[in-house]
Order: sequence, then structure tokens, then C-alpha cells
Amino acid sequence: MKFVLQVAGVALMLAGGLWTLQGLGLVMWPAESFMLAERQWAINGALAFLAGALLFWLASRRR
Repeated sequence: MKFVLQVAGVALMLAGGLWTLQGLGLVMWPAESFMLAERQWAINGALAFLAGALLFWLASRRR
């Protein structure tokens, strides 16, 4: 269970990081994405990244 939670945390951090970069307009891929240069997606991505980091941290502390 610990490993599954850690993998989910990393996946959420990666997705959140991509959403943040797309929302800030730093990553313009894919070109037809509705998230490009949209501030709301930068915020959503940052929150998803933080949730993933918290999940990973909590899973790491489990025995």
C-alpha cells in the first residue's frame, strides 16, 4: 500500500507540475490545449503538486 501511495503522489506531482507550467505559458504543448497561458490552471497545477507531495510524504512515513 505504501508503494502505491508513493507512486500516486509522484504521478500527481508530475501532472501538477505540467499543469502549472502550461498555465504559466512556459510549456506550450500540446499546441491545442485549453490550459495554455490560463492562470486558473497554474493555480490548479500548484495545488495538485502540493497534494501529491503531501501524499508522497505521508506514504513515506507509513510503516
